[in-house]
Amino acid sequence: MTRDEMRLIRVRLVVLAAVLVSLWSYAAYVAGQDAMDLLRVRALADTLGQPVDRLILGLQTERRLTAETVTGAAPVAAPLVGAREGTDRATAEIREFAEGHDLRLLSAGDVRDRAGELVRRLDGLSTVRSRVDAGRLDPAQAVDAYDQVIDVAFRVYGPEWGAYESALAADTRAVIALARARELLAREDTLVSAALITGRLEADQRRGLTDLVSSQRYARGEAAAGLPADGQGEYQRLVGGPDFANLLALEDLLFRGDGGTALTGITVPAWRAAADTALGALQTLVTTTARSSAERAAPGAAAVVARTGAVVGLGLIVVVVLLLGWVSTVRRLTVGPARPDEAPVPVPPSAPAGTAPGGGVDDLFLRLTRRNQALLRDQLSLLDGMQRRERSAEETSELFHLDHLTTRVRRNVEKLITLAGATPARRWRRPVPLLDVARGAVAEVPEYHRVLIAPHWPWSLAGPAVTDVVHLLSELIENAVTHSAADTTVRVAGEHRPQGCAVLVIDDGPGLEASALAEANHLLDDPPPDGPPPGLAGLYAAAVLADRCGAHVSLRPSRRGGTAAIVLLPAGLVTSHGNGPGAAAAAPDPTHPPTRDAADPPAPNGDGALPTRVRHAGPSGFENDRTSLDTVEIPIARTARRHP
Repeated sequence: MTRDEMRLIRVRLVVLAAVLVSLWSYAAYVAGQDAMDLLRVRALADTLGQPVDRLILGLQTERRLTAETVTGAAPVAAPLVGAREGTDRATAEIREFAEGHDLRLLSAGDVRDRAGELVRRLDGLSTVRSRVDAGRLDPAQAVDAYDQVIDVAFRVYGPEWGAYESALAADTRAVIALARARELLAREDTLVSAALITGRLEADQRRGLTDLVSSQRYARGEAAAGLPADGQGEYQRLVGGPDFANLLALEDLLFRGDGGTALTGITVPAWRAAADTALGALQTLVTTTARSSAERAAPGAAAVVARTGAVVGLGLIVVVVLLLGWVSTVRRLTVGPARPDEAPVPVPPSAPAGTAPGGGVDDLFLRLTRRNQALLRDQLSLLDGMQRRERSAEETSELFHLDHLTTRVRRNVEKLITLAGATPARRWRRPVPLLDVARGAVAEVPEYHRVLIAPHWPWSLAGPAVTDVVHLLSELIENAVTHSAADTTVRVAGEHRPQGCAVLVIDDGPGLEASALAEANHLLDDPPPDGPPPGLAGLYAAAVLADRCGAHVSLRPSRRGGTAAIVLLPAGLVTSHGNGPGAAAAAPDPTHPPTRDAADPPAPNGDGALPTRVRHAGPSGFENDRTSLDTVEIPIARTARRHP
């Protein structure tokens, strides 16, 4: 084996290793992201969620007592002092979070910023208290100052608390909504408690009370609708039971009279008992619902952690083992290379025709390539599963791009197996619609969005020829795309022929001179046994693939100045479902790829279908010199590879 051959082998193995490491890295990132989301949410609940809950409850109590103190022009009493001390303790916990460096919260920067804003608002609370103690704030100003701080506290619960979209995320949103509804009830309590001190409900207070009651009832109903089944049942028992009966009765009394008589029949102890009971029952419902949701989510969280460990840990082990195996193989091959003056090793008389010198090494490479093909099949199956999961548009686009890159690697692997004289493992036994074969070929081309496919293909291709024809067409399509301007399109269509059908691949490139065209056609008719001429590797591969499946390829100038490649598929390979454009009904639905025979081996994409790609808007229309079929771009959905 020459040094150039060894260098080529090293390059190919390095490329395969890079692809394998990239796929594992992306899979590890996606799986690890879910685990990090769960870890972050759990850490947020422990370090920030509980202190914020205690802070909101403390601020609600302090707000009511402050409003009563300011309204009655009374000195600060012991209950208000105790409420302020409870608020200060919760503030200290939140300040510790904002200034801490918990490694589990490295990705919670937005939450930390909102917690810092809450701490700054709480620092200004001392000024509000001083003005209250000095009698320089009226009740409305004092209540508004506390309302603003509580609103900032609720904003701490951002989207980061929902982790990825799941049942736990939905439950979390419903619990937060129920806590906000409780805050509306607490504001109603503050307003009525202050009014009971004066014994009169002013017109503006009455309007505010009306808005608060209607808002908190609506908010409670909306929040309860999002609770899990057990939470909804508990809520219905709560609002229909005695805990809310007294509150609803007192609210009705408030709305019957005018400003001077609205409070008639309502005493401070009666209101205090009804409001405290309802507020306490709502807080209990919030707490128990949050706890039960976390318990239900525990098995799912364990599954996420286990999956992450399998992808990151076991996947890394597999990658390392494969890389070490490749390195060991290359090292064995490079030991004692043949010197230039040594005679070539003769082919044993019993070797089959076409076997190259060093057949044992060729067999080793073929086995390695088949193993890589199996790995690519597993990678495509993993990618297909990832694409089924709900993700953001950006992640879905990256997954789709990675899937396309892997499909192109699979094409190279299968082409290498074919050129080595073997048969790739991916094959079909039943006929496949020729339109799907053309789409599969386009999917293996880098600039697939520049390729237009005619809509009517009333033929099916014999299953054993599908893999070779897919790669044959992809070689011709890629050659056409490469040798034409980036703002042009390549058109693919089928034509009826007396001896079968022809697939045309037409580009708008500069075309070929007569001598170059003759040389290319000679290569396609009679590929040399010792490999491709320089610069014609793609046409050489097309000639070998055509010879394997019994097709014939030729090139000719097109009327628009480019080149037309004609692939003649004999009648033994294709079955016609009709004649001419009128057979359009035979063309399959582009969103439903062909199914695989149950006896076929599993295909690398996991479902036996030929791969498809999303197309972008572009010009349409074939030149008039080659077919009467109208040409349109077929929009292929990203999920077309999946079974419904």
